[in-house]
Amino acid sequence: MKVVGARLPRYDGVGHVTGRTNFVDDVRVPGMLRAAALRSPHHNARITAFDTGPAEQMAGVHAVVTHEDVPLLVYGHLSGAGIDGDEPLLAKDYVRYKGQPMALVAADTVEIARAACAAIRVEYEELPALLDVRLAFEDDAPVINDRFGNWYNEFEGGLERRQIRKGDIDQAFDEADLIVEGVYRTQAVEQVPLETQVAVAIPEPDGRLTIHTCTQAMYFSLGVICAHLQVPMSDVKLVGGTVGGGFGGKVDTASETLAALAAQKSGRPVKWRWTREEEMLASSNRGPWHMEIIDAVSSDGWILGRKMLSLHDAGAYGRFSVYGLTKHSFHHTGAYTIPNLHFDGYVVFSNRIPTTAMRGYGVTGLSTAIEVHAERVATELGMDPYEFRLKNANRVNDTSPNRISYEDPSTVEVLQHIADATGTRLDGSLAAMSREQRSGDMLPDHLVAQIGEGVH
Repeated sequence: MKVVGARLPRYDGVGHVTGRTNFVDDVRVPGMLRAAALRSPHHNARITAFDTGPAEQMAGVHAVVTHEDVPLLVYGHLSGAGIDGDEPLLAKDYVRYKGQPMALVAADTVEIARAACAAIRVEYEELPALLDVRLAFEDDAPVINDRFGNWYNEFEGGLERRQIRKGDIDQAFDEADLIVEGVYRTQAVEQVPLETQVAVAIPEPDGRLTIHTCTQAMYFSLGVICAHLQVPMSDVKLVGGTVGGGFGGKVDTASETLAALAAQKSGRPVKWRWTREEEMLASSNRGPWHMEIIDAVSSDGWILGRKMLSLHDAGAYGRFSVYGLTKHSFHHTGAYTIPNLHFDGYVVFSNRIPTTAMRGYGVTGLSTAIEVHAERVATELGMDPYEFRLKNANRVNDTSPNRISYEDPSTVEVLQHIADATGTRLDGSLAAMSREQRSGDMLPDHLVAQIGEGVH
């Protein structure tokens, strides 16, 4: 307890600011080879010819890894949670996004490895690309994902979407004095880590592998690597600790498995460090969202019901998108209590880079949409935005979209502190509001049924 509230130095702070911290790219091993990847130049194409012979014959090249070298080619990032995989570790037959890896070359130098990649003979039949998820549902849309089609369709109960139904949405809209609609879109965001994706794989004399990794999720990555390699976890040792900047973008195992395969095939240590161009082109980013919100509102400022449609652009493969959409659906009312809900959310595939986590996965862009929409509703009502938000703010024993009772919501106090910090004077009733369970004027008839109906 001595450290609670105390000002303590970061254990790694001095090393970071003096440049003495060892990152994965600082690892040097005798006899280490360098790797480079052959990547797709197309958003969507069928591979009609593929010949690695010229690369394999080049002086200084020790291994060329293709899909044929992967013991288990397709394994999902969420396969351990029962969500089937859809993404090949290396492209086979088709490339579905620009930058998708097709082969990895391990050579004496990175320059030789890149030259060998350029020497691989590939022919393509370029196919139409789908780059706008709103078009994925059209009858003539190109089919993107070989496992699922154009959207993930295996949610619980055989549903093709993540849905939430709560209360009586039709009654809420029948009783509304005002209906406010809004469409909100967020863009993809690259995490831009200081150290790009990098791994060093070392084959040990006893047949095991030691892998230096920049992953944010050691045991998760270990499971994915061993699944692709089809070896027990006891055969692989991960060495991590210094991520080099992640922010969610290094949860995916982007470099470790292929470096391991190259090390196994060559019998020598292999380092694969992505260039900054590769990081920007082909690493997972925060995915875009398309969100449509329709609120049913009373003239005195209560949100009676919400209809919402969300399309998550997962890129070409699912990775963690089902999880991201699930979080998104549970938070689609934001910090506000809305008793009647009709939510549909889709994980939609496109010919973009597969997306992943980035700080507040599935929620950050949603929060922006919710708050912009709240401002619009207040404006339409001619109501003070603080009053509108404070009336509808979550309180103790209000229930979330998935019927969880809030035990300690902080929305009311946060709004009051924001007002104070920005010099906004709240009138006495607003300043006196608290998070305590609703009663009196704060418990109108439409909110009575939802109080405490959920689980804690």
